[in-house]
Amino acid sequence: MVPLTPELSKLFKSIVDQDRAPVVVCDTMHIVVYMNPAAIEAYKDDGGAKIIGTHIFDCHSERANEMIRKVVDWFAADKGNNSIHTFYNSRQNKDVYMVALRDDDGELIGYYEKHEYRNKDDTPFYEF
Repeated sequence: MVPLTPELSKLFKSIVDQDRAPVVVCDTMHIVVYMNPAAIEAYKDDGGAKIIGTHIFDCHSERANEMIRKVVDWFAADKGNNSIHTFYNSRQNKDVYMVALRDDDGELIGYYEKHEYRNKDDTPFYEF
């Protein structure tokens, strides 16, 4: 395993910050600990960066909160339970997944929501 250096941490953060899809990271207590710029923009009507430090359950319906709890319990039940398809958004043509975050020993330390868009990117190749 490669040790996590401050330089490597900066690189990983930059990868997530440059992603065009929203990334919201929660700890195992369901507190939002990080939002990338795309998430801050996507959830600006709900508070944007002010969501950081709040409980994820404050942002969802009771039904959604129940499902989040079930998924996190499933993640915790087995180190092999790491990703689950949660829904398809037809308006944005994307699939959404919840993904487990684990430490070097495989213990659950949090989770995040991953968005996979299905629309073809029509921007020109290598246009500077």
